[in-house]
Amino acid sequence: MKQLSLLGEPPRPEDAPGPVDAAPAPAALEALAQKLDRRLRLGTSSWAFPGWTGLVYAGAPKRQLLSRNGLCAYARHPLLNTVGVDSGFYAPLDRARLARYAAQVPADFRFVVKAPAAVTDRYRRAEGGRPGELNPGFLDPALALEQAVAPFRDELGERAGVLLFQLPPLGRGITSNPRRFAEDLYRFLRRLPDGPTYAVEVRDEALLTPDLAAALHHGGAAPSLASHPRMPALPEQGALFAAHAADGPLVIRWLLRHNRGYDEARERYQPFDRLAEPDPDTRRAIIALIRAALAQDREVFVIANNKAEGSSPRSLIELARELVAA
Repeated sequence: MKQLSLLGEPPRPEDAPGPVDAAPAPAALEALAQKLDRRLRLGTSSWAFPGWTGLVYAGAPKRQLLSRNGLCAYARHPLLNTVGVDSGFYAPLDRARLARYAAQVPADFRFVVKAPAAVTDRYRRAEGGRPGELNPGFLDPALALEQAVAPFRDELGERAGVLLFQLPPLGRGITSNPRRFAEDLYRFLRRLPDGPTYAVEVRDEALLTPDLAAALHHGGAAPSLASHPRMPALPEQGALFAAHAADGPLVIRWLLRHNRGYDEARERYQPFDRLAEPDPDTRRAIIALIRAALAQDREVFVIANNKAEGSSPRSLIELARELVAA
């Protein structure tokens, strides 16, 4: 007997999840990818954007289909060999979902997965993101192991790239004492199991101190450098962590222009099919950081967001072209 829908009608064949086809890659793009260092990994923040039709995807797949099955096509793009799974921040990713993601990409593909806010946010957030009561799970290593580390490690396997602990703005109770925060973060990191590659990203400029750099170094985590209006420019962030740079991968997330907010950029740039506001200064800064890291024989992850310039795949194409030209 066929399963009925909620409206009492049989499901239609066109409603069933199906494959997503990759857009044909121009020969010039294939040639560009061959010139890039294999230690460099380029990817986007998520992948379910119908506006990428003709650029990443063929046909006109809907967002829901892309979210479930789009990674197969995404991973066939010549330049895209990593991806940011930002949805992990809003709720823990269940093991079945991570296993499904891993099955859709080749063995040399790597994921950059955000740990949930249940571990990285000092507050439980009310509607609209307003801080509510204090979060008892903040920097709790046991909770991190259960909700983030173990599923990331076990289900992604060799495709597990970086587990990212992105901390949102933490409030004056934390930023007024950066040294204590660095010490707490160090103790948290030291209690996580060895094996996965961990990275930490903050959203409070006041926390960017030599103490934080030392905490990440001794705690076994890499800094994640964020191009974001709340943070200093990328060269300044890179300089802070330069003394310990050779200890792990370079992780850069190209998120927002310094003159735009998230919602503003989203409204301006949708459907994310063009470079609406190119940001050559940030691109040059990223290229300089990449070249320095590769000279140190480090792996590099660059994750671009649509809100950086208008279309993250196009941002990465331009980045790759300038990097090769340099």
